[in-house]
Amino acid sequence: MSTAALPQPAQVFDLSGQSAVVTGATGAFGEQAAYALAGAGAVVTLAGGNAEKLEAVAAAIRDGGGRSATAAVRPTTEDDVDRIVGTAVDAGGGLDIVVAGSGTNIPGAIVEQDPADWDTVMDVNVRQTWLLCRAAGRVMIPQGRGGKVILMSSTRGQLGLANYTAYCPSKAAVDLLTKALAVEWGPHGINVNAIAPTVFRSDLTAWMYADEGNGPVVRENMLRRIPLGRLGEPTDFHGAVQFLASSAANFMTGSIVYLDGGYTAG
Repeated sequence: MSTAALPQPAQVFDLSGQSAVVTGATGAFGEQAAYALAGAGAVVTLAGGNAEKLEAVAAAIRDGGGRSATAAVRPTTEDDVDRIVGTAVDAGGGLDIVVAGSGTNIPGAIVEQDPADWDTVMDVNVRQTWLLCRAAGRVMIPQGRGGKVILMSSTRGQLGLANYTAYCPSKAAVDLLTKALAVEWGPHGINVNAIAPTVFRSDLTAWMYADEGNGPVVRENMLRRIPLGRLGEPTDFHGAVQFLASSAANFMTGSIVYLDGGYTAG
């Protein structure tokens, strides 16, 4: 009879002693990603442009027994991302986990949109993600201890949608950035994956959850495509983030994880 020890979930998903950074930490995804990482034991550096809300998230982590630091800046420029990454290194003694949670959307019919809208969406969703990854890689590769990178994609990186002619291409770019980095950084033991959600409850999508206005009609149209029969809740991010950041995902890289209730399955 084998005497091999059974896998222990508490050990597999334990992030104690690891240093993590989350951009967009005041947004729906970034905030929940920060809670998930802190709950698993990581020292989490929160980055975002809303200093007051950033501190509220940090306080919630500390109140829950976790450890956090803040960098009240968005990953807009090279100096910004260097400051964000530097804060994480100082707070956690290095950098092990990166979550690129910043994102935006400016919907509208293409024939009516200003090219500046395209530039803004591509800058926030693609260029800023690229800048963060570059700064993080310059720390993680020399460390020589591998790491986990989680990018923020969307089901719209695979599926088109009217009036989303900037957003959809931006998320498709994030998908290919994920795969390219997975190939480039694999030899360094750095795993790069992306989470691609459908609609999740947030300040921006609250109207879709409401029982007034256009909410019910839009919600019902969405639900017809979601086999699990509901829209997403912020806490649905927790398991996916903890998995991709942990040793449980050590042999997983270059993957787009569709956190969508089955929206893309059919």
